[in-house]
Amino acid sequence: MPDALRRDVRLLGAMLGDGLVEFGGPDLLSDVERLRHAVIAARRGEAGADEPAAIVAGWSLERAGLVARAFTVYFHLTNLAEEHHRIRTLRERDARGAAVSGSVAAAVEAVRSESGEQRLAAMVDGLEFRPVFTAHPTEARRRAVVTSIQRISDLLFALDGQAEDGAEHAETERRMREEIDLLWRTALRRHTQMDPLDEVRTAMAAFDETIFRVVPRIYRTLDAALDDGRTGTRPPRVRPYLRFGSWIGGDRDGNPYVTAQVTREAVMIQSEHVLRALATMATRIGRELTVSDFTTRASDGLRAALGAARTANPVHLAEIAKRSPDEPHRQFLLHVSDRITATLERNADLAYANPDELLADLAVLQESLAEGGATRQAYGRVQDLIWQVETFGFHLAELEIRQHSELHEKALDEVRSGGPRSEMTEEILDTLRVVGWIQRRFGEAACRRYVVSFTRSAQDIANVHELAATLGDDAPVLDVIPLFETGEDLERAPSVLAGMLEIPAVRKRLDDTGRRMEVMLGYSDSAKQLGPTSATLRLYDTQEALAAFAAEHDITLTLFHGRGGSLGRGGGPANRAILAQAPGSVAGRFKVTEQGEVIFARYGQPQIALRHLEQVTNAVLLASTDAVQHRAREAAARFRPLADRISDAARESFRSLIETEGFASWFGRVSPLEEIAELRIGSRPSRRKAARGLEDLRAIPWVFAWTQTRVNLPGWYGLGSGLAAVSDDGRALDELREAYAEWPLFQTLLDNAEMSLAKTDRAIAERYLALGERPEMTSAVLEEYDRTRRLVLAVTGHELLLENRRVLSRAVELRNPYVDALSHLQLRALEALRSGTVTDESELAHLEDLLLLSVNGVAAGLQNTG
Repeated sequence: MPDALRRDVRLLGAMLGDGLVEFGGPDLLSDVERLRHAVIAARRGEAGADEPAAIVAGWSLERAGLVARAFTVYFHLTNLAEEHHRIRTLRERDARGAAVSGSVAAAVEAVRSESGEQRLAAMVDGLEFRPVFTAHPTEARRRAVVTSIQRISDLLFALDGQAEDGAEHAETERRMREEIDLLWRTALRRHTQMDPLDEVRTAMAAFDETIFRVVPRIYRTLDAALDDGRTGTRPPRVRPYLRFGSWIGGDRDGNPYVTAQVTREAVMIQSEHVLRALATMATRIGRELTVSDFTTRASDGLRAALGAARTANPVHLAEIAKRSPDEPHRQFLLHVSDRITATLERNADLAYANPDELLADLAVLQESLAEGGATRQAYGRVQDLIWQVETFGFHLAELEIRQHSELHEKALDEVRSGGPRSEMTEEILDTLRVVGWIQRRFGEAACRRYVVSFTRSAQDIANVHELAATLGDDAPVLDVIPLFETGEDLERAPSVLAGMLEIPAVRKRLDDTGRRMEVMLGYSDSAKQLGPTSATLRLYDTQEALAAFAAEHDITLTLFHGRGGSLGRGGGPANRAILAQAPGSVAGRFKVTEQGEVIFARYGQPQIALRHLEQVTNAVLLASTDAVQHRAREAAARFRPLADRISDAARESFRSLIETEGFASWFGRVSPLEEIAELRIGSRPSRRKAARGLEDLRAIPWVFAWTQTRVNLPGWYGLGSGLAAVSDDGRALDELREAYAEWPLFQTLLDNAEMSLAKTDRAIAERYLALGERPEMTSAVLEEYDRTRRLVLAVTGHELLLENRRVLSRAVELRNPYVDALSHLQLRALEALRSGTVTDESELAHLEDLLLLSVNGVAAGLQNTG
């Protein structure tokens, strides 16, 4: 471990230990340490594997709960230290000016060298990245816990710049102890259910604290790479290519709590946040823009704009002029700031009608500064503000609607019949009316995408257009997006698109948008249905087919990737995933869901958010080059027959497991599946329907529950059987190794499986699986784990899992013993609850509390939920 990281972990751990003594006396810390040493010794083979379980069994439930809380808080602090070290490393690289792998500059240089300046300019001009935030419930931490951790992080940063023997350092450490004590005493899980607007406000924290400020920095980074040394002194060469979206408050697929009124309130909350941020930024720049009319004479256009403002609001402008005499640029920008505030407050006398009016004023200001010779002022922070307006508008993120295809079909039947309409039908129509209202208030860009989940045919798309048309003049403009989720739906995708071209409303939208179309691909349900290996290849095939369809029909296609945070739901490093896409399917455009804990992991800190956006930008540019696509296309053609054989065997293995009679009830017994709902980490029910079958279980609790059992089955199961089917001899193994080295898709598939395997603990998983009292199923899972681990290592050439990714490997190795402690605590609760012998209400309550607290802790330790 790097020395600085080791120091931070030890400091935070020691402070927590002192806090435990202050709270519960030396015995509490002693119990925590006894379990810690026992799990470390067991993992090293220095003690029996049953010793940690025996220690846990000897405690009262109250004591077990306190120990679980201690390990959970420790993980929060360790995560904080690792994030802090990552930021420290990024800052040190920046200070050295070192070339960083995955940077924007590296991508620009690669494209320029391969394709020339003209091709580079065209690629940058067409670049798009659309991250869409969702409320999918995978962030297990309370907001109070997140903000407490952030305060401790700020103090840890402060320590870096202070002398260890100084009074300032001592005071910072005192405050850290105070904050760690507060974190220890804070309830770690929610006791009230979140509602959709709570989820909206939670997401706003990422926009307020990070994203709004980082957006101009990533544009500036690209602009500097295109023309090193001149950015900020000339008109930018970068067009804003980030467009944020949100499903939070718009996604009603299976969530009865997202209503038309919630959607309306969600966009109003977003608008309030972005207008306040824009006003603050404009005010700050305006107050500091003290160029005088003597050194930088205002243009005729700016003087005319000031004159018009003075005529319309003489008292207001007189007050600004009094504070800023002979500073017309400053006067004008402060006036602009006041108008943004008036827009927030809905003051009709001063408010802007739309973002275009604001951009027109900022263009007048920028042109005047440039004409006056103040190019650094024109293209510095004023340009940053222009980029922010262009990116966020007055709505911050496009609110997207999602609803299940079956409900549109039922609603349309009711509308056509002319009879009574159900509550759901009225709700769908009300939602469409609200979309129209949002467009009239904020423009079409604020809300026009309508995602139809479980799209089966073009008729599912036509149904939405027909429902919207029944509203007459209130009908919104819609881009209706098919979402293909099951294996069968993915195969049908090209034929569905062909049917969509016959729908008049779709043809009109193609004409209006320059033949642009969007298609969403679901990673979660396809993986739950087919297994991770076959789902990955099925998605690749679909991307390839849709890219060919788009080229044939002169359509500019954007594929919307519905990826989760976990590897079992299409997660993993975003830049690697982009480079593994089918040739022609990226073409400079990438849209993806950002879910749950991923939002704060990627966008919670400015430096990490900037690095993430750089890596995505790098990958989208590189994936769109002819050379990268050519290599991927050749590798796919060469190795696809091999991959198909792997996929067939992997799918058969996976389906054999989940189709075993009684699998769903067995899964419920061996995991905390049903109890996870009690964490109240989201407003959405864990099942689409009241049925208890596996098919109606959402992918998030499916993955979340397997993660808790330390099996991580959705990330690797079936791959071992697939590899075994083709690795009968050494020549086949050589071919697999060549595929791993040359085909990005196959490499990503194995690397992600390797990560899931590294987070699996066979010994502890066996104890969970035993709760199901189905030894044949336990054997099937463990044998497939052994097979997959052995063959993945054989193909990758690694002796140990994650051998080539030492930073990640170190993190997993260091965390595993501490996660073991929480797993033993969770197993104690789960075994008692599954035994059915506990009848005392108080004891049941304590067991459930211990179980849920340990679930929270394991999620923090593994940094994965669903």
